[in-house]
Amino acid sequence: MYTPSAFALDDLPELQQLIQHTRLAQLVTMGDQGLQASHLPLLLNPDEGPNGTLYGHLAKANRQWQDLRNGSDALVIFAGAEAYISPTYYPTKAEHGKVVPTWNYLAVHAYGKAEVFTDAERLLGVVSALTDRHEHGRDRPWKVSDAPADYIDGMLKAIVGFALPIDRLIGKRKLSQNRSPADIAGVRNGLATSADVRDQTLARFIPQGAPE
Repeated sequence: MYTPSAFALDDLPELQQLIQHTRLAQLVTMGDQGLQASHLPLLLNPDEGPNGTLYGHLAKANRQWQDLRNGSDALVIFAGAEAYISPTYYPTKAEHGKVVPTWNYLAVHAYGKAEVFTDAERLLGVVSALTDRHEHGRDRPWKVSDAPADYIDGMLKAIVGFALPIDRLIGKRKLSQNRSPADIAGVRNGLATSADVRDQTLARFIPQGAPE
């Protein structure tokens, strides 16, 4: 990921926080089948290894798990909040007109090699933890144990789990840091007053009172 110094994010707790706040990641591998990508919910154990370890599972029919088994390097993309930035947000547009559109966003790329597993008890632990994470906060959260045990046993036979210790993390926080304080404030206000909730979400990441 191209990451100019103004946008680089290298604080490990913040990188891990962005990973944990991203509900759906993209797993990319290169193997005998060429480039493969899957969209997956993942779990992060932040204390396992120097950068944390990711846990997830793939359908056994999805041959990407074979890339992991064969030692393929894996890239996991966590795409966070994002928004189009209109030149109309910049006060400097009225001064000289030398402005163009851009896109602001948060993203983390995690790299490593994964271990695959099919042990039923270990798989059950992963799918239960994923379920509990995403059911949390519901009035009546669903649990894996709500389904018949023989049905769950059959479902577990159809998936392959993986653990991916993170060897390297690259983070990018592109929030108009290369603009003047006035333009940064204009971007924040423009996004905050947008009718699009995605714009409003990104606005909350832009700090108030950017330094001169």
